[in-house]
This record gives sequence, structure tokens and C-alpha cells, in this order.
Amino acid sequence: MRLCEHRGAAPGEPVARIRVTPVTATDSPRTPTANSARALRDAMMDQLLTDGKITSPRVEHAFRTVPRHEFVPAGTALEAAYDAYQAVVTKTGEQGAAISSVSAPFIQARMIEQAELRPGMSVLEVGSGGCNAALLAEMVGPKGRVVTIDIDPEVTDRASILLDATGYGGRVTVTLADAEQGAPEFAPFDAVIVTAGAWDIPPAWREQLADDGRLVVPLRMNGITRVIAFRREADHLVSTSAEVAGFVAMQGAGARHEPAVSLTDVQGRRVELCFDEGGTGEPAPAGRRPGDRARCGVVRRHDRPRRLVR
Repeated sequence: MRLCEHRGAAPGEPVARIRVTPVTATDSPRTPTANSARALRDAMMDQLLTDGKITSPRVEHAFRTVPRHEFVPAGTALEAAYDAYQAVVTKTGEQGAAISSVSAPFIQARMIEQAELRPGMSVLEVGSGGCNAALLAEMVGPKGRVVTIDIDPEVTDRASILLDATGYGGRVTVTLADAEQGAPEFAPFDAVIVTAGAWDIPPAWREQLADDGRLVVPLRMNGITRVIAFRREADHLVSTSAEVAGFVAMQGAGARHEPAVSLTDVQGRRVELCFDEGGTGEPAPAGRRPGDRARCGVVRRHDRPRRLVR
């Protein structure tokens, strides 16, 4: 599934072409950094355990096993690869915005914990990158099955190369398709894990879940993305947990335009107001000259109280 976040260019601002980080089988494995990578991976794990992001021994084992640094672009600093709270961009598009990335370890961990995976399970991952699929393969073991699906051929090609290079190629099936319809040829699944921000839940994701299966999906509501875990009960879903996180938006049939108005202050700085639904039209003129102020009655408390003006 193509992952995309887009912000419009200012008048006269050049529009960049889509860029993809090239990857070949020779990029992995990076054996000269193996010892330092292991030390950084253990330090990352200690932080995730201390912060309560990982709560089960099997998830801990998966994160200590998968070489995360092998799935980030060549040249990425190991410290960046093993930052517990930082995603690593693997593909950018217009204006340099990220359209594919290796998700931050903390949210990978929370979503896997939410899915309650066990050995022998069948899992569908919506949105491919390679690293998360390798973690899922560790969770379900050699008797389980992991299918990862993405709409972008560059993303699936890259994932296939890196999974092969790290020894997970035979344990993960990489599929090129729009995940709006799921992957019916591999259903049913014990779990469906979605790694792109969604506006709704396509019927196929629920229908392809096994009885008592888990769906973990980032849903954007009222401007906030919450990763919600659902359990299938007969013909409906029951939520079991939620985490707040940020994801790039869904593309393909499940894409949804988020109306936005761009506002510019007198110094040329911009801020965007985004709306869940409805048209925004053009913003009305403020009716005041630069420098005019009016009290709005809102106080922001930080180091000291400040009264906001408009």
C-alpha cells in the first residue's frame, strides 16, 4: 500500500519528484557494524522495557533478534536506526515528504503486543517495509505465516530484497496489491496489522479475520491517530486497546483527502488547519493590519504565563 503524506507547495516553490532510496542485496548484511549494532539494539530494548512499551518475553526476544539496521537505507547512522522513538524514512515524494518508512520501534512493539500473536498464527501486514514483517515472522515462528502487502512496487521490491538478505525471505510472502481488498488468497488470518493511517475499516479486513482474530489499525479521528486493537466477535469487531501514534496516510482505494487551509503570518511562516470532513473554502480576510492585536482570553502556561493574541 502506498504510504503518503503531502503538504502543498507555496506559490513559486518548486515541486520535487518522487525519490526512492536505492537498495541492493549488497547493502546487507553490514557485518563490520555487527558488534556495535548489537550493543545499540540491547540499549534500545532496555529503554523499551523500562518505558513499558514491551511487556512480554516473546516480543522482547523478537526485537533482540531482528537486525533493524539492515532494513534502513545504507548510510543511516546506527544510533538513528536504533532510536526507540524515531522512524527512519525509506522513500520520499513531493516536497520531500515521507511516503514510506521503517516505523519507530516503540509503536512497532505496542502494535505487536496489541495483536497478541502466538506461534503458528497467520498474519497479514498492510504496508510493507521488511523490518516489521521480520518481527512478525519471529513472533509466529516457523510454523506460522506472514503475508505483507503494499501497493507500491518499489516498496515491495525493496522489502523482498532485504528480507532475503536477512534470512526471512522464506518466512514472509511479499504481495503487490491494493490492500483495500485484503489478501483473500491467503485468508483467513489470525491477525491483520495495518501500518498506514486509515480513515475507515474496509469490510475485507474484518471478513478475512478468523473467529476471535485481532485487527490492529491506526484510525484517524478528529485530527488524532489512535492505533486501536479490535477482536472479531461473529460479524462485528470489539475494541480491546488503543495507543496514540502518528502514521502517514493510506493510499489507493482507501485514501481520503483531508481538507486543509494554509494560513501565513506577516513573517511568511505557514500553519495548516486540517478538517476531518466538509469543505473549507477560502479563509476570510482577517480585517486587521499586521501588528494589530486582540485578546482571545486563552493563556498558555509554560515557563511563564503568556496571553495569546490574534
